Amino acid sequence: MIHFDLRSLNSELLSLKENQSKPDFFTNLENAKSVNQKISSIEKTLEEYNSVKNILDDIEVLIDLGIEANDESLSDEICSELKKAESLTENLWIKTLLNGKYDGYNAILTLHAGAGGTESCDWVSMLYRMYTRYCESCDFSVSELDYIDGDGAGMKSVTFQVNGLNAYGYLKTEKGVHRLVRISPFDANKRRHTSFASLEVMPEINDDNELVIDLEEVRIDTYRSSGAGGQHVNKTDSAVRMTHLPTGIVVQCQNERSQIQNREKCLKMLKSKLIEKKEREMQEQLLSIKGSLKKIEWGSQIRSYVFCPYTLVKDHRTGYENSNVQAVMDGQINEFIIEYLKKA
Repeated sequence: MIHFDLRSLNSELLSLKENQSKPDFFTNLENAKSVNQKISSIEKTLEEYNSVKNILDDIEVLIDLGIEANDESLSDEICSELKKAESLTENLWIKTLLNGKYDGYNAILTLHAGAGGTESCDWVSMLYRMYTRYCESCDFSVSELDYIDGDGAGMKSVTFQVNGLNAYGYLKTEKGVHRLVRISPFDANKRRHTSFASLEVMPEINDDNELVIDLEEVRIDTYRSSGAGGQHVNKTDSAVRMTHLPTGIVVQCQNERSQIQNREKCLKMLKSKLIEKKEREMQEQLLSIKGSLKKIEWGSQIRSYVFCPYTLVKDHRTGYENSNVQAVMDGQINEFIIEYLKKA
């Protein structure tokens, strides 16, 4: 059963629109972007709720007409409208599961190759393609922030940002180790190989008051960008790497045209990563109390993608399976995400 506090949603919408009318609203572009995104999310939710309500009202009228006129021909239309209402209701139910503090935020993802050399680097590039295809299907925009090429093929790592309503809420379910089993195209003997890649997911934090970072605890290094070139790229030390000394967290960015822009982006990424770390530690503490904690590490992968000797993608957390590997690699991972949200 779905429960919506409509009064609360409408009250929050009114409050956000009042913020929009304040004189200093557009002076803080990040805050303006966040408020606009929340308003859009609430308006869309209310619109979907009203759509379901209207369909159910129509169904009630059709049932009354059918009974009154003893007309069974209306049953097909009633069934069709019920299926439409069911689909919309499930979408609304999924949204009720995205109730985390940062679920409505944009997301920053980083893929890392595991042991396995060229094979694992190629696996990272395959997963990167899969997530960009998924984001396209959700009308999310993707921008690459940093990458390190593999020695022979693929990527050792890639960091990219996903912008869209509830991007973090959906993509946080993909955090963990992904395992690939296939006949390697890089093996002349056509042997079967197992490769690993890990995915980190963190929310993009725009609120400057959310966390204060002491810059004395941050080591900042600059280096030449490894991009394709241009007026400044590859000619100046515009790329930036930040290391948070107390935690050892490292972030880097090279996609912006100037070092100042890359520093700003790095600082935002570092803040996001520290907040995500804090949230994860709190969650792990709760899970350990419940006795159901499972660490994300090599050997405890969240999902396996088997290309040979059979084709199957299986999520080890939910048990959900899909034998159409190619469809999954083309970005059709929504069912895996929904199943995890339902069971998490």
